[in-house]
Amino acid sequence: MTDRSWRGVAPAMFMVAWGGNHFSPLLLLYRQVEHYSAVEVDLFFAFYILGLVPGFLLAGPLSDRFGRRPLVAAALALGVVGSVVLGLGAASPAALCAGRLVSGVSVASVMVAGTTWVKELSVAAAPPVRARRAALTLTVGFGIGAAAGGALAQWGPAPTLLPYAVQVLLSLVAALPLARTPETRPRGLLPVRPLREELHLPAASRPRFLRVVVPMAPWVFGAPALAFVVGPALVAGRTGAYTIAYAALAAVVTLTLGAGVQPFVPRLARRVRGRQAVVGLVLVGVASLLLALDVALGSVGVALVAAALLGTAYGICILTGLVETQALADPERVAGLTGVYYSLIYVGFVLPAVLSGLSVVAPEVWLLVLVALAAGACAVAVERGLRSTGPPA
Repeated sequence: MTDRSWRGVAPAMFMVAWGGNHFSPLLLLYRQVEHYSAVEVDLFFAFYILGLVPGFLLAGPLSDRFGRRPLVAAALALGVVGSVVLGLGAASPAALCAGRLVSGVSVASVMVAGTTWVKELSVAAAPPVRARRAALTLTVGFGIGAAAGGALAQWGPAPTLLPYAVQVLLSLVAALPLARTPETRPRGLLPVRPLREELHLPAASRPRFLRVVVPMAPWVFGAPALAFVVGPALVAGRTGAYTIAYAALAAVVTLTLGAGVQPFVPRLARRVRGRQAVVGLVLVGVASLLLALDVALGSVGVALVAAALLGTAYGICILTGLVETQALADPERVAGLTGVYYSLIYVGFVLPAVLSGLSVVAPEVWLLVLVALAAGACAVAVERGLRSTGPPA
């Protein structure tokens, strides 16, 4: 095993992340072509989250018992199944719900088992580098998936089928390097333990996890959810026939900045004395205020600036939380606690649905101001948590 061995896992993680996010820019297409309501679109997101939760909680313990490779291979296979169901079931809400459910399980499994596998294969690298390798692979996969899905749907033939077909074919190619990648957790190495013990957090680590990681975590994906869903919806009247392409562009801007900032997070951490998570949350607040302003302006440019800020916040927060979590976890239970962390960050994806539901009782501009205030409150909570707890061991 060499320090480059992790590259054998990266293509599978990349393609599963692609499969999890190429659906996002197609939501507007489904509303145009199949005339799905906003409630049905929110339901598709809900089934994705429904698949994520058990995947996050079970993938770690299962990969500890059966090995990292079987879980990553299963995630890749489930990603293919999900794409096939979505591609063939565009006219069926039930099929789209089922496809998103399977995609959720796939993404959750590869995020947990794949991230842990990359960490264990990167034995010669510093902890921030190990975390960054996994986070960057996933971020680029999410970004390319959104870009490719949106472009193929906007300008390619068979817009409800072609994006999925491309992902399926590339996933088959990504399966090949897995067979040559060293297994770091042979089957049967650890005794079978109850799930509660697999997800155990050492008592000494709990205060920092609860006061620093937990307040920040939902904003990790809350930020791109605002950029992917809320921003494009605000300017839909200005983008006309290029609505799908603009949604894809917003996703690309968000995730490009999210990936691009990650190599600089350690330097930022030194500049702000370990308070980079606070910086990320402040950026979420500022971007939310820009979106609130854009309710009146309807400016494509303002929405893209907000997406850039939200992407930067995402990149800072996802890497910071992953480094913290892996440092706080018991070495034998890193996969389990990583799953808990990922479960917390995906809570943020329900934010657009919450805003949509509350829009019947409050103007959208005030809801976005409340989002900004909530992000600011979490920034204060994280700052206090950093002061009251020592750094992770």
